[in-house]
Amino acid sequence: TYDGHDGTDFALPDLVMMAAGVDVVAAAPGTVKGVRDGEPDAQQGLPQAPDVAWDVPVATLVTLGRLPWRSGSAVDATAVDVALTAMELQDLRHRPISQLSGGERARALMARVLAGQPRWILADEPLANLDLAHQQTLLTQLCAQARGGVGVVLVLHDLAQALNHADRVLVLDRGALVADGAPEQVLDAETIRRVWGVEASWLGEPGGRALAILPFRGGDPS
Repeated sequence: TYDGHDGTDFALPDLVMMAAGVDVVAAAPGTVKGVRDGEPDAQQGLPQAPDVAWDVPVATLVTLGRLPWRSGSAVDATAVDVALTAMELQDLRHRPISQLSGGERARALMARVLAGQPRWILADEPLANLDLAHQQTLLTQLCAQARGGVGVVLVLHDLAQALNHADRVLVLDRGALVADGAPEQVLDAETIRRVWGVEASWLGEPGGRALAILPFRGGDPS
């Protein structure tokens, strides 16, 4: 399982592709069963706080995602342009990484992942540092990748985003898997109370739900 802390590990559509013999839940940390050797960057990850060693322009950083392919400059340039457009970075393509905001930097790093055209995307808290509009942009792109047959695994603490966008949710408590299934079934009030220690209820319609945390009614909240 791809995880690093307590919280919710969830998969967007087409994450678990049993027909292809791929089962993320059974995979060892940092690996995905079913990926064949010799495929260019079949699995790409996005850590929560990745380091960028060189202060290069955004387009150069994104181009690094193409290194394993060796497919030629024209093909690489097209893939980079598609990734920059997907993450709304065309206007920043020549800006050095050091001059980006935290959210812009996060989008540039995700564009590098998309440029590599991986079969699997593993991302730890990819929505951190993003404003609401760019969170939606990123989730839209990840959903599009999943619909295109790419496996997508995210680690999130935002339960509403997991409920509204995931196909499958895995809930971890102190490193142990305590729930696994469809979002509406897994993220129910009882599981939230047991794992996160709060009383909560879901508001709104399917696909646009919000989580309301209810006040404690006396007693010890712990």
